[in-house]
Amino acid sequence: MPISFPKTLPTHPCIAIVAPSGAALDETNLDAGLQSLENAGFKVINYYQHANRFERFGATDQQRLAQLHAAIDNDEVDIVMGIRGSYGLSRILPDIDLQKIANSGKWLVGYSDFNALQLAMLAKTGTASLCGPMLCNDFTREVLSPFTQDQFLSALRERKTQLEFESDHSFAHDLELEGTLWGGNLAMICHLLGTEYFPQIEGGILFVEDIAEHPYRVERMLLQLHMAGILKKQKAIVLGNFSAYRLAPQDNGYDFAAMLKFLRSTIATPVITGLPFGHCDDKASLMQGSHARLRVSGTQVSLSAEY
Repeated sequence: MPISFPKTLPTHPCIAIVAPSGAALDETNLDAGLQSLENAGFKVINYYQHANRFERFGATDQQRLAQLHAAIDNDEVDIVMGIRGSYGLSRILPDIDLQKIANSGKWLVGYSDFNALQLAMLAKTGTASLCGPMLCNDFTREVLSPFTQDQFLSALRERKTQLEFESDHSFAHDLELEGTLWGGNLAMICHLLGTEYFPQIEGGILFVEDIAEHPYRVERMLLQLHMAGILKKQKAIVLGNFSAYRLAPQDNGYDFAAMLKFLRSTIATPVITGLPFGHCDDKASLMQGSHARLRVSGTQVSLSAEY
């Protein structure tokens, strides 16, 4: 299936804020986040109302679905950005009009739980989307990350990603790889495995990240993808940020480094670390479905894509 990319944006694009997953935390300064986007040159339409939050979700399932569809139907909107991740998109995914989103040409921007929608769009419609910042907390924090902002604006305006970072591992030979860039939150990728919403990518560059997942759970999810035959179809596996987990005495030396050592002895596909993406302050913007180039020399890594 050929991959289609979002439309070229006007000089001052309009961003719609929607909450297809979790609600904003009570202490979040939403007004500051909306103002940050306006200061960056965007017009902003906010579909999220904190008073409408339901249980742990941004609103009821029906209201969250309506938010998303309203943003797509609004001709003024160019970009649809998730307010935050957490959980909830899976509950409405079967009812989302994926083809309508694809036909709109609008940019979908987010990560974490929002990746479920982006992976579904790639799988069902062959439509690319931007794995990147969300309102919370990338625009609501007191001090914005210049790296995250530059990456986001470069993706929107110049339609490209250019990254340089350092891996923990040096390969015997330099790597120069090209393939479809895809992935996102590791739990969401595994969650969609075996469903119609899982992209069938071969020769890809798979990037993954997660938060509050102990190394053994990260290993378990990657082994699930390995045993399902997914990892052997990829040219590289690139690990982003994995943080906020806690080791215990019974781990007895089993930490993230030990997990990586085991994975590399089990999986033939190169495993590269250090990608600045995920639940972290400095976040790259990565186009889900773009054609990317990956180069590894020693521990130095470069990743680039144009779209």
